[in-house]
Amino acid sequence: MNDWTRLSIEYASQRSCLDDLFQVYPTIPEGIRNIDGGLWKTIEKAFGRRDNQLLLENILKLDLFPMKDSYVAYLRRDKGALKRNPATAARLCGRLYEMGLDEIFSRSSEPKETNRQIGPLFKRWLKKKSLGIEPVKLNEFLKAKGNAVLDASDAEMMAFAKERLNYRHDKGLDFVGRFNGKYVIGEAKFLRKL
Repeated sequence: MNDWTRLSIEYASQRSCLDDLFQVYPTIPEGIRNIDGGLWKTIEKAFGRRDNQLLLENILKLDLFPMKDSYVAYLRRDKGALKRNPATAARLCGRLYEMGLDEIFSRSSEPKETNRQIGPLFKRWLKKKSLGIEPVKLNEFLKAKGNAVLDASDAEMMAFAKERLNYRHDKGLDFVGRFNGKYVIGEAKFLRKL
């Protein structure tokens, strides 16, 4: 077993593990998402008229689409796709009509899932010098001779790891550091099961 995995499992079995994690990840659900009143009135009218085109055009403007569907991301990017794909629009609208307006509103105004906050919270924790080191930008990281933590975007960390550490995975990185002459890379992940 990898030393880091073993240490993580040992740490997780301690009584204060979740209390300590809350210092890094104070994942408090955000309030409900606001839905613009004018936009909602347009959605209600389109729903009442069973105007699939108008209904979907406006529901796609909401921050959160009220149901899971793989085609939604495409429809958000290509505004003309609704007109070119009437069967897809009808399928989606059929599900929306079954849900009803109250359920559409409820699902579209749900708060962001706390697991989507993990990466940014981890980086914020690092910037507090929680590891005893202030994260530094790439140029300073490269110049530093001792221990260092890289302060960079996910893409910059990925590029650094691929170019300099022979990292060959497509998984995003949330951490690149150097301790005692050895590089450590990692992804912030909150696992619910061991």
